[in-house]
Amino acid sequence: MDIGHDLALAWTPQGWRPRTVPVAEDGRIAGFSGTARGIVLPGVPNLHSHAFQRAMAGLAECQTDPRDSFWTWRETMYRIAARFDPDSLQAVAAQLYAEMLEAGYTTVCEFHYLHHAPDGRPYADPAAMSRALLAAARQAGIRLTLLPVLYMSGGFDRRPLAERQRRFGHDLDAFLHLVETLRAEEAGDPLLRVGVAFHSLRAVPPEALAAALEALPPDLPLHIHIAEQVAEVEDCLAVHGVRPVRWLLDHAPVDRRWTLVHATHLDREETRALARSGATVALCPTTEANLGDGLFPLRDYLDAGGAWGIGSDSHVSVSPVEELRWLEYGQRLHGLRRNVAVAADSPGVGRTLLRGVYASGANATGQPVGQLAPGMAADWIVLDAAAPLFAGAREADVAERWLFAGNVNVVDEVYVAGRQVVAGGHHHAREAIAARYRRAVARLLAD
Repeated sequence: MDIGHDLALAWTPQGWRPRTVPVAEDGRIAGFSGTARGIVLPGVPNLHSHAFQRAMAGLAECQTDPRDSFWTWRETMYRIAARFDPDSLQAVAAQLYAEMLEAGYTTVCEFHYLHHAPDGRPYADPAAMSRALLAAARQAGIRLTLLPVLYMSGGFDRRPLAERQRRFGHDLDAFLHLVETLRAEEAGDPLLRVGVAFHSLRAVPPEALAAALEALPPDLPLHIHIAEQVAEVEDCLAVHGVRPVRWLLDHAPVDRRWTLVHATHLDREETRALARSGATVALCPTTEANLGDGLFPLRDYLDAGGAWGIGSDSHVSVSPVEELRWLEYGQRLHGLRRNVAVAADSPGVGRTLLRGVYASGANATGQPVGQLAPGMAADWIVLDAAAPLFAGAREADVAERWLFAGNVNVVDEVYVAGRQVVAGGHHHAREAIAARYRRAVARLLAD
């Protein structure tokens, strides 16, 4: 059926439903009405964010070494990170979160390791930088899964943190206290979930990882960077005798609570074992491309039934469309074939990609997101059905049109917990948030 300009659909677990829109009650979906306009989808969960890096997007694109890589990019990141304080972090994060909402992200997993003052000393309130992120999320109106990061060593060889890493570090007792402090914030904020992130296997020694898992509540979302770089894999092999993902699967109770960020460099056995674990892989295609990380073995992972989602990570792009498009395009360039991310019951690439993103949302975020269904979070986006890219659209190709037919943002309205935060494509506090962001970045980048 050609539904063109009059397109009015909602994406539900039962498939597209015509002319329906969620009805919110107490921040959850209570049911559906028959008054839809536009194309209604669940908000997209963003599974990996370093908010402060929004301020450096575009500043690491000049060659500093003939063999520029992640490791040289990290030098620029360290210089920018050293300049942040709670006020500037709140300003930058609020801008980022408003941009996320305008793009269709309604939940963000904030992988937060910028804990202390630049010299490594805790602020008077040890949670000051975390509270800056809470304030930014509340100002923007985005759903937040805050992931304070345990960061203890500078490499697999347990070297001490370098001077520029000291503001990231905690001993285990101080870290557990921070998590407990932040979990107390959940009681008054229905949009907040606190989990935990382990920065990486190189930054958390094995005994500390085991002790943290023993001490932490058993229901927390757990995230970790892993196997992002070839050098990381080689260092893990040199110290532990196995590859990073294999080591983690052998030494930690990896299950649906876990999200492995990047997991770029997997062998076939790791790919299958990771899929069997039930964990989610957070893929960040625009950042992984920007850093020259490599390509995740998507087709093999899909064939093994693995769960996955997307994140905008370093925020060189803040667009779920671009993340999903380049996830698919990277696989096409590598495999010299088209239409890679499909399934036997889902031949459309767009539908398959969206289905994967939504299916992983609740486990990775620890929040009831990713479905337009009664009892789930009342978080949804409305695409502009009158946009030219939907001209002549049929129900069967709506998802593909959105992801592959243009670069104009067609997100018209966004709702979080039933509250509208974007109208006509604009965040309700766009101007005030942007003005504060501009002032903060001018200070951050001043010589």
